[in-house]
Amino acid sequence: MPRIEPLTPPYPASVDRALRRWMPPDVPHEPLALFRVLHRNPELASRMFALGAGLLGHGLLPAIDREIVIARTTARTGCAYEWGVHAATLAQQAGLSPEQLRATTETHATAGAAWLPHHAALLDAVDELHDTAQLPQSTWDTLSVHYEDAQLLELLVLIGWYRTISYLANGLLIKEESWGIRFPARWQHPADV
Repeated sequence: MPRIEPLTPPYPASVDRALRRWMPPDVPHEPLALFRVLHRNPELASRMFALGAGLLGHGLLPAIDREIVIARTTARTGCAYEWGVHAATLAQQAGLSPEQLRATTETHATAGAAWLPHHAALLDAVDELHDTAQLPQSTWDTLSVHYEDAQLLELLVLIGWYRTISYLANGLLIKEESWGIRFPARWQHPADV
């Protein structure tokens, strides 16, 4: 049971309009539980919408690169909710294979699937930032070969944003969406393997 219950229909007109903006047109399900919880604080939801929508709909990173980062970040934080939402929708649309999605949940993500060198560097960047809140120069140099400065800035914000979203969903105990893909494994720290 979530710590804060998501809003349920009928929504006030202002909330209904806001929730419609957060969801793609013609989706066959209710707005995400996370969005409906956030709208318990409409001002906060509005501020979060600008950044979230900007990263998803107007970002500079290719969609597949963005979804690799989101999948790995949410896997590393153990956020089955957000990992499952993206795995069921945007990650597949971006071209991530089931094997690649599964690999994002494994301790050594680069060993479980065929990754292009710049995709492996994205996974390394997520892992290094997750583990140390630092990005080694060698990883930065590898990324710099494939991405422009504006994309690298976006990458760092994207990783931090989805860590924030993961903390929110995990902290609120939001139940996975019924249509989402089930998280295949909990993240295990290498010391635990």
